[in-house]
Amino acid sequence: MPAGIYLHIPFCKSRCSYCDFATDVYRDSGAVERYVRALCLEISNFRSEISDPIDTIYFGGGTPSLLRPEQVEQILDSINLRFEISDLSEITMEMNPATVTPETLAAYRSLGVNRASFGVQTFDDRDLKLLARGHDANDARQTFRMLREAGFENVSFDLIAGLPGQTFDNWSRNLDEAIALDPKHISLYLLEIHQSTPLAEQLRTARRPMPDEDLAAEMYELMLDRLAAAGYDQYEISNFSRPGFASRHNSKYWTLDPVFGFGVSAHSFDGHQRYANERDTAKYVELIESNKTGEVMREDTDIASEFVFLGLRLESGINLAAYKQRFGIDLQTKYAEELNDMTVSGLVEIVNGNLLLSRKGKLFSNEVFAVFV
Repeated sequence: MPAGIYLHIPFCKSRCSYCDFATDVYRDSGAVERYVRALCLEISNFRSEISDPIDTIYFGGGTPSLLRPEQVEQILDSINLRFEISDLSEITMEMNPATVTPETLAAYRSLGVNRASFGVQTFDDRDLKLLARGHDANDARQTFRMLREAGFENVSFDLIAGLPGQTFDNWSRNLDEAIALDPKHISLYLLEIHQSTPLAEQLRTARRPMPDEDLAAEMYELMLDRLAAAGYDQYEISNFSRPGFASRHNSKYWTLDPVFGFGVSAHSFDGHQRYANERDTAKYVELIESNKTGEVMREDTDIASEFVFLGLRLESGINLAAYKQRFGIDLQTKYAEELNDMTVSGLVEIVNGNLLLSRKGKLFSNEVFAVFV
């Protein structure tokens, strides 16, 4: 089966208050150039028993749109030299507002980047300041216009619900504006609070009000109704698209296709094992420059369990017959009591031989997933 490639670009203009990813503030262009060289070297030295061709590439971060076009070209050249490329239909770059120009977007497009994952998060300037996003709502609108003018048809918006102090009406206005701009894809997330982040400290010291979980659930339900009415298909718990515009790369994670990760903190899955790179950027670069692997973790994974709780994220759910054929286990027999309880509670349902999360189950998905871990 075709595999995907994930490339982690850790640099950002500033660090968001809620962010727990491996990121570094962009201070020195020389450090970025050194990182790109290390990333290309890691790709060139990659060895795997998996020889699947590559059909998706994803630049994540961080803010990959801080890279110069020639650096993007250097990375793509390294991939083309090392991997067999088959029907490379999707090259995604995460982009933040106010980090691109018409010239850089045109250059990215000419290099084959054909999908932009656009970190809007909210159209409310007060909330953008709370999140320390480094842009305002007008920057988001202007950058979206530039993307369209540069020929990016496939644009995805990221939005966050459940922010401290966010009201239901405020969230409704965010949905109004996102739908009016008509991106091909929308990813909508409920805010997660990660320890050791500035936002977590602000909440702990009561400088910000604690998010209201019940209100966040109402926001999620409004999102389901409004996007369905606007013609978006929900294909995963947090992801919605126009027909034909589901993320091909991200879908690999939920269907357990191989994804090879490169760069600091990048994670990989080869079909049997999961492995991850060093999380500190300076240490990662030093390891690669010393002709050592950046890998710091490798473990076998319980594919049968992952098949269930990742597959349940999808709107299509899990085909019970396919599960039995692949793993030799009858899921309905093994988890008979648990499935009965969850069915009675209205969390799951079986439709045409597929086990699905109900609408209520999507709100309590972690509780459902925990049964199969």
